[in-house]
Amino acid sequence: MLSHIYVGTNDFEAAFAFYNAVMTELGTRLRFNDASKPWAGWQPAEGARPLFIIGKPYDGQPAACGNGQMTAFMAPSRVAVDRAHAAALANGGRCEGPPALRPHYHANYYGAYLRDPEGNKICVVCHDAI
Repeated sequence: MLSHIYVGTNDFEAAFAFYNAVMTELGTRLRFNDASKPWAGWQPAEGARPLFIIGKPYDGQPAACGNGQMTAFMAPSRVAVDRAHAAALANGGRCEGPPALRPHYHANYYGAYLRDPEGNKICVVCHDAI
């Protein structure tokens, strides 16, 4: 369904450190990183899409967070959710909800909610029973 998601950043180095740590824990791989643009993108371990990309906005204006927007990353396990949450916090993220079961979504929904260093909301979630 998705080709790619692009999240704008005003501090590429901080954003790259944050997202690279999270993506490593989720088992994705870095597809490109060009600090001269600046932008970077990650893809699933298997396959070329969807891409998650960070970079300066194309219009040259400052990046800004949107109210009600969130990017949710699929984790391969609950342990990966825990590790990604810890990596995010260690790299400038803020906790918006620690890793936990959230049965009000569904019985196996295990997720964590965070803000990246610029305030964009992200979720890391595993939908598997264990």
